[in-house]
Amino acid sequence: MGNKPNVLITGAGGLVGGKVLETMAQSRDRFGTIIALDIREIDHNKRIADIEYIVGDICDPAMEKVFKTHGISTVVHLAAIVAPGNDSSAQMEYRVDVLGTINIVDCALAAGVKQIITLSSGAAYGYHADNPVPLCEEDELRGNEGFAYSRHKRLVEEFLAQTRQKSPQLHQLILRPGTILGPHVKSPVSAIFERPVVIGIAGADTPFVMILVDDVATIIVKGILENREGIYNLAGDGVLSLRQIANMVRKPYVPVPAWLLKLILRILKALKLSARGPEGVDFLRYRPVLANDRLKAEFGYTPTMTTAEVFESYLQSINPDRSAP
Repeated sequence: MGNKPNVLITGAGGLVGGKVLETMAQSRDRFGTIIALDIREIDHNKRIADIEYIVGDICDPAMEKVFKTHGISTVVHLAAIVAPGNDSSAQMEYRVDVLGTINIVDCALAAGVKQIITLSSGAAYGYHADNPVPLCEEDELRGNEGFAYSRHKRLVEEFLAQTRQKSPQLHQLILRPGTILGPHVKSPVSAIFERPVVIGIAGADTPFVMILVDDVATIIVKGILENREGIYNLAGDGVLSLRQIANMVRKPYVPVPAWLLKLILRILKALKLSARGPEGVDFLRYRPVLANDRLKAEFGYTPTMTTAEVFESYLQSINPDRSAP
């Protein structure tokens, strides 16, 4: 881009959004206006100087006016419901994940935005027994009908693919991360190994690929400054099985038959003691393993940590006295 990009970030109050803002602030002179948007007001003590913070709903058609008023050239779309609470609803999750993205894209097009960077997920490929290992960016996105987040990411990417055909003037950079970890992160994945025992599924390795939140932010900022487009998996080198994770957190690993775990989750969800029901079994059993070759070769970025190093750094953050293995 000849001029400094004016950037708006949705979901700016989240883990990735906060890190993107920090990363942009480190080279503030390379950007024009930076707008941090979230559905909730961001604490004043967490705000960064020379960044404008606004409260807004990504489903609001008035987003078009926001883009036009600030002359936004790049939208970084991070808003999504990753970890629904027990009081969540399918309608609310669909509204945010799918309808919110459609509205952001429609408003961006109407406002003449030049680029959108969207944080998709490895979940878009779906959790399936016959997934290729590893999954490459051209592999089919199948999602899972029973797992809202996975289904929504697939639907969003189908919409984005249609938009690329109809409106190629809007450059799209789509990022599909594996498990994103950083200091003190709370997520559906971290919850698995924070319990007294690590529950696995009998006969399944449950492989995880992980990437440091700092790497995700650096990739996004590089994408803005270089006006990049394309689709890229985000993952550090290597995988960790759930048994290896249990060893690293020094907790017992208990493999449970899939049928029994489905029954337990069905009961817990009915009692509103778990946000995830039987679909959580395939979430553990068939983890998508993401190839990062395109990220390295075409995008020109090699993650700073392997999957194992990302997880070890996370453990060090929650237990500073921990001695590395």
